[in-house]
Amino acid sequence: MKPILIRGKPAAGGKLPLLCAPLVAPTREALLAEAATAAAARPDIVEWRVDYFRDIGKPGAVVDAGRALRRRLPGTPILFTRRSAAEGGQPVPIGEGAVVELYREVCGSDVADLVDYEMSNPAESAKVIREAAHGAGIGVVFSYHNFEATPELAALGAEFARAQELGGDVAKVSVMARQPEDVLTLLRATLRASRESLIPLIAVSMGPHGAMSRILGFAFGSALTFGVAASESAPGQMPIGELRAAIEAARKALGG
Repeated sequence: MKPILIRGKPAAGGKLPLLCAPLVAPTREALLAEAATAAAARPDIVEWRVDYFRDIGKPGAVVDAGRALRRRLPGTPILFTRRSAAEGGQPVPIGEGAVVELYREVCGSDVADLVDYEMSNPAESAKVIREAAHGAGIGVVFSYHNFEATPELAALGAEFARAQELGGDVAKVSVMARQPEDVLTLLRATLRASRESLIPLIAVSMGPHGAMSRILGFAFGSALTFGVAASESAPGQMPIGELRAAIEAARKALGG
């Protein structure tokens, strides 16, 4: 596995996989309360899912909440994400152009250490966000999500590769497992990509069948996994304490 870098240094001192807790509160006050709950679970990183935030259409309110979040979670890296409704997120009252401008505002305000942007968006928008992030020393996760199914092995590999081609710092692929075989497909694609990619990978198989990918993904090259501290942001996420224990048990069994 290649480590995910935060400001040029391996996150959590190079620990792998990173444990990420999602934050999905709708208001500033609720976000800070959720962050306090997350801090008690000791995640390596938190993801702020701003598509849940009611004031997403007010960049000043987003930045203000982000700065307060920084103060509430000193030393914990923040991944900033607007997940589109097309890829499993919440509907938002602003268009894609305003979303891109929001990302630029966030990057220029030092309220995030990584930003996630979906590869289904126009390449020009991805370029604008990449340049804004890199200009501020922030890493970019280019992501692909499929909440309906798990594509074939070659298609998954192409998504991992596309994130690198777009100039991303991390490639993320998250797909729905409808049967146990789907999890194997995702893990095979991750292992293959980890041997070819120059950037770190995040691989998630969602749903009940996909739980094993969250525990064992690191053994196939996934550098980060998501666990619930307060609220889940995708199907199949486990409580972060249980996830940590399961990963450690798996690591011990694998001799790591």
